[in-house]
Amino acid sequence: MIKGAIFDLDGTLLDSLDIWETVAQDYLRELGFEPREDINEMFKAFSLYQAACYYRETYGIQLSTEELMAGINRRVEEFYFHTVPAKEGIKEFLEELSGKGVRMCVATATDRYQAEAALERCGIAGYFSEIFTCTEVGSGKDEPLIYRAALAHLGTAKEETAVFEDALHAIKTAKQDGFPTVGIYDRHHREQDEIRRLADVYVKDFSDAGVLEALERLGC
Repeated sequence: MIKGAIFDLDGTLLDSLDIWETVAQDYLRELGFEPREDINEMFKAFSLYQAACYYRETYGIQLSTEELMAGINRRVEEFYFHTVPAKEGIKEFLEELSGKGVRMCVATATDRYQAEAALERCGIAGYFSEIFTCTEVGSGKDEPLIYRAALAHLGTAKEETAVFEDALHAIKTAKQDGFPTVGIYDRHHREQDEIRRLADVYVKDFSDAGVLEALERLGC
């Protein structure tokens, strides 16, 4: 059985990817620029800082990175504070892991204050000993730094610490760095067949008893 678990936030713990489907292009248009067609897909792999840098470098926007980050946050913070729901079955699943002594934390590209607010409102904050953000770590999930920081905090062995992610690029990063990976289904991602093939465990529904059975075999 795994001893530690590192959970992504958006699309994994929270059913929150709707807000990120259009925020990149909407904010650019608000600033008076026409976005590239692939900008929303690119944003999924970025930390907030990387997104702000991309705006400046690609579109020549004169606002500072701090101003751009604040502008993006203004667009999404109401959603995290008042609207976003937890993934169906996640609270019961976390309770099962907690009962088995699994240590858990969060690794997310979302800013800390939004993550904390959403987790508290959804009633699942207490399961996690810490939140790690890409902005604070200084790296997006195209590199494994955030998972390594979370692992050091948990104090568990890498081979006994599963990374739960819904995005293909993040699963690839964690797996290439030696973590057991759990792929989470989310309707916003088209690469479900590839995620299913790559991840050590694939979760379509957190209420499926087979998920815990599969996790029992990880880290052994």
